[in-house]
Amino acid sequence: MVKPRKIRNVLYPPRTLYFKPGGVTAKNLYEVILTIDEYEAIRLGDHKSLKQEDAAKKMNISRPTFARLIDSARKKVADAIINGKAIRIEGGSFIF
Repeated sequence: MVKPRKIRNVLYPPRTLYFKPGGVTAKNLYEVILTIDEYEAIRLGDHKSLKQEDAAKKMNISRPTFARLIDSARKKVADAIINGKAIRIEGGSFIF
């Protein structure tokens, strides 16, 4: 039996839920889905420059879980930038 996913704390909802490369119509784009908890990991770890342990405490998750979450988020953002994909922010296991 799979252990249920722990609900993550998200302090601030994203202001923008969709990003796309300029000069390309949305109908011609592939999308990368970034979950709201992945967004929060990037916000705390990269934007706010918190240590992983401190960011994990704010999100109510373990440090290894935070590390996996931010690694996944960074790979998705890199894929979108390198390959010219749109980023949609939605879903995940979280509470505000």
